[in-house]
Amino acid sequence: MAPKTIVSPPRIEALTVRNYRALRDVSFTDLRPMTVLLGPNGSGKSTVFDVFAFLSECFSTGLRKAWDRRGRFKELRSRGAVGPIEFELRYRENPKTAPITYHLSIDEGKRGPFVAEEWLRWARNPTKKGGKPFRFLDFANGEGKVISGDLPDDKDQRVEESLSSPEDLAVNALGQLAKHPRVAALRRFITGWSLSYLTAVDTRTVPEAGPQEHLSQTGDNLANVIQYLREQNEDLLKKILDKLRRRVPRMERVDADLMGDGRLLLLLKDAPFDRPILAKWASDGTLKMLAYLVALYDPAPPALLGLEEPENHLHPRLLYELAEECREASARSQLIVTTHSPFFLDAMKPEEVWVLSRDTKGYTEAFRAADLIGIPEHMEAGAKLGQLWMEGFFGVGDPMRPDERPLRAQKDGHAR
Repeated sequence: MAPKTIVSPPRIEALTVRNYRALRDVSFTDLRPMTVLLGPNGSGKSTVFDVFAFLSECFSTGLRKAWDRRGRFKELRSRGAVGPIEFELRYRENPKTAPITYHLSIDEGKRGPFVAEEWLRWARNPTKKGGKPFRFLDFANGEGKVISGDLPDDKDQRVEESLSSPEDLAVNALGQLAKHPRVAALRRFITGWSLSYLTAVDTRTVPEAGPQEHLSQTGDNLANVIQYLREQNEDLLKKILDKLRRRVPRMERVDADLMGDGRLLLLLKDAPFDRPILAKWASDGTLKMLAYLVALYDPAPPALLGLEEPENHLHPRLLYELAEECREASARSQLIVTTHSPFFLDAMKPEEVWVLSRDTKGYTEAFRAADLIGIPEHMEAGAKLGQLWMEGFFGVGDPMRPDERPLRAQKDGHAR
C-alpha cells in the first residue's frame, strides 16, 4: 500500500493588529506551526487569542454580531486611539505558493460597524523581475474591484462588484463563488479555525444523543464526539485512549451510553473497578486531558487550532507531554496556545514563544523569546525556557516586579 500523502495545511506567517483593545500596534512575524503566547496576567494574551475568534466570527455569524457581542467601539478600540480597527495577516495556502496578505479595516458609523477597507494582495511571481505585490481584491464601504481566476495577475481585468451592505466582508461574499478560487481559499481557511475554551465543567454536560465529528469550543459535546469515534473511527479512538492511559493511571475505558430519554452519558472506567463512573464524578484533570487529546487528534483537523491556558486542572508533570502532543498536532493544524505554565514552556523552542507585556502607556508589546538577550545562549548550554522564565531571564512575567522590561537583541548586536 502506498504511503499516505500528508497535505500541508495553510499557515499564517505574520499578523499585525492595530487599535484592538490593548493591541494598539502589535506585530507577530515569522510565526511557526506552533506558537505560544506567554506573559503575566493582563498582558494581552487573551486579547490576541480573541483576535482570531473575532475574525472567525465575522465570517461565520457576521461582522455586526461579532462587533456587538464585544461592546462595539466603546470596548473594542484601544483607549486613547482614533481611527479604525485594523487586522492584517500574511499566509500561504501551502509551502509552494506565494504568500497572500489580507487586510481588514473596520470603522463605525451611525448605523453601526462597516468595512472601511478590505483587500487581498500577492505577488504571483515574486522571484521574477517585476514581480511586485498587487491587490487582486480591493474594497471599501461595500464597493470595489476584484480579479477572478485561479492565478490573478496584475494585468488581468478588474471587475467592479457591489455588496448588499457596507458591513459585509468582500472575502466572505465573493469567496462563495467558484470564479474566485483564491478568495474562496481564504474564506475556507478562516471559517475552518477552531478556538477552544475547554472547561472541565462543560465536559460533564449530558447532551442529546447523536454522533458529532468535532469538539465544540467548550467541550460540552465530548460524549457526542466519543460516540462518533466509537461508531466511525474505532482505531483513532483506541489511539486516543492509549495515550490517555499512559497519562492517567489505571484508566481502562471511555464510552458514551445512550439513556432512555435520548441523552448521552459519558462513562469512564478505572481498571480496579468493575463498573464505570459517570463523567460528573471523574477528575477535572482526566476530563481535560481526554478533551485535549480529542481536539488534537480530530480526524478532519482545523487549519488553525487555538488552546487557551491548557494547564488549568492538569498536573504539572502532564504539561510537558501535552506540549509534545501539541507539537505533533502542529503538522496537521497551526496551533496558537496561551499559557502561564513553565512546565508547558519547557517543551518549546525560543522561536516558537512570544512574550507579551504592557508598555508604560498600557499597550501590549510582543517579543520573540529567541530575540531576548541571553536566551539562545542559555538554551545552547542546556537550560529550558520554563526555567529561564521563572528565574527572570525574560525580563517580564513576575507579578512582584511589574516594571521589568524585556532586554531584546538587535541585528547590529546592541541591546534595547
